[in-house]
Amino acid sequence: MANTAQARKRARQNIVARAHNASLRSRLRTAIKSVRKAIEAGDKAAAQQVFQQSVSVIDSVADKDVFHKNSAARYKSRLSAAIKAMGATAA
Repeated sequence: MANTAQARKRARQNIVARAHNASLRSRLRTAIKSVRKAIEAGDKAAAQQVFQQSVSVIDSVADKDVFHKNSAARYKSRLSAAIKAMGATAA
């Protein structure tokens, strides 16, 4: 238990920050799932459009230091590769 005023305040702040970070992580996961869902549906044009929107979400969350920028790059790279692979299998 926090014994000083400073420690009590930090505990209160941490609760708020944790809730905020959780909502950002949820936005990130939802964005990634929406791209994967579009890829599974097989519509490349729709997948690319959803991917563009998701890239913005991924970058935004990474800029807020919720997770590392290299993780953001990895997510974007793998999603992009999956979309490109759609074209190879369809052609």
